[in-house]
Formats: sequence, structure tokens, C-alpha cells
Amino acid sequence: MVKQERKAKSKRCGLRMIQYEVRNMNGNLMSHFFGIVFPNVMCLILSKTVGTSLSDDIRREVMTTIMLSMSLIMPMSIMMLGYGAVYSQEVERGVPLRMRLFGFGEKSLIAAKIIAHLILLTVSFVVFALFQILVMDIQKPAVGSLICLVLSLYFIGAVLLVIAYALAGIFKKFSVTFGICMTIYFMMMILTGMMGMKTNQLPDILQSVAKTLPMTYISNDFITFWQGGSYNFMPYIQSCIFFAALAGLLLMASFYKNRRVVK
Repeated sequence: MVKQERKAKSKRCGLRMIQYEVRNMNGNLMSHFFGIVFPNVMCLILSKTVGTSLSDDIRREVMTTIMLSMSLIMPMSIMMLGYGAVYSQEVERGVPLRMRLFGFGEKSLIAAKIIAHLILLTVSFVVFALFQILVMDIQKPAVGSLICLVLSLYFIGAVLLVIAYALAGIFKKFSVTFGICMTIYFMMMILTGMMGMKTNQLPDILQSVAKTLPMTYISNDFITFWQGGSYNFMPYIQSCIFFAALAGLLLMASFYKNRRVVK
């Protein structure tokens, strides 16, 4: 009976909760800079340093590959770094606990945070796409390829947010959580070929780790079907399943550590 009463009193994810998360998110300029400005700046810099000495056909393919790699910065920066920084500070100050005392359930809070950050990710992608069309010289994508990229960015963003949420719940300290998020961020950039070294140039053990990350396939393989054609999605789907499962395990560990024990 007590559990049923608690469930009945628990507030669902609604518009006001999402608006609260949007306002809270807008207070963190790091998400806006690294999620909106930084990917476009990186594309522009790399196009000037790499693409100037290439012929037109090769240059467009290289620029498209760079664009696909830099698009991953948006979910990684917004969901992992930006959200991880904000939420770990909230946890340190006891904000989630007070939210639960006011009847906001854990699932509702996670849902509102994911929706709010997906809104920012959408804005970031629109700006990124307009920049690519107006400034960058990239290959025109097939409709299916573009949809695949957008859905992949949303999926990766949602999983990274859950990972950041779980890490903050486990460690409960801004400094520790942000340090771990930053380490994971740069490790993912190195493993997925976003730091100048391609994944197939890494040691075998690191290549094996990279194959478990969906970002690796976007950065290295999506160019092969960007303008249409066939592609074996099975390794990519398997990496998505593993990535989501890892986030789920971390979330369960966070829930377990923060469980309320009746004495």
C-alpha cells in the first residue's frame, strides 16, 4: 500500500519539468559553446589545413568525412561534458533529493533531462547543417543516410546523458564526475578517429575497444554510403546495443547505491 501511494504521488514528466530543465541547461554556456560553436570551428580549421592541397573530388570526400566525425562532438559535448558538469553540481548540492521530496520520480527526472538536452542537440544540428551547406564543400547525402546520421546522434546523445547521470549519482562529486567525463570524452575522440589518427592505425587492443563504440562506425564507415549504396549495419547495431547496455548497467549501479533502505 505504501509503495502504491508513493507511485500515485510521483509526478510525471510534463511540460513544466522540461521547461525547468531547459532553463537549467541554458545556464551552462559550456554546452552551447562546445555543442554549437566548437564543431563548426573544427570543420572550418580542418578544411583550411587539410583540404587546400587536394583535388576537388578527393577534397569533397575528405571534407564529408571530417563533417561526419565532427558531428559527433555535438552529442558528446552537450550530453557528456555539459550535462555531466551541471548535474554533478546539482547532486553535490542535494538538488535531486529535494526534487524527489517534492514528488518528482527518478524516471520522470531522467526523461525531462533527456528531452531538454535533445532540444539543444536539435538546435545544434540545425546550425551545424546550415553551416555545412553555406560554408563547407561536402557531398550531398542520400535521404536515408542523413536520417541515419540524425537518429544515430540522438541515440548516442541519450545514452551519453544516461552515462553522465549515472556517474554523477555514483560519485556525487563535481570534480570526480567531471574528471571522469572529460577522460571518457577524450578517450572516445582518440578511439573513434576524431583526433587525427584513424582507428585502424591504433594498436589491436584499442581497435577492439573502439569497435564497441557506435561513434567509430559513424566516423570511419558512414562515408561509404553517404551518397547511397549498401552497408553492413550489423557491427554498428551490435555496438549500439553494447553501448546502451553499458549505460543501463551504470544506471542500475547508481540506483542501487542511492537506494533508500527501510530500517
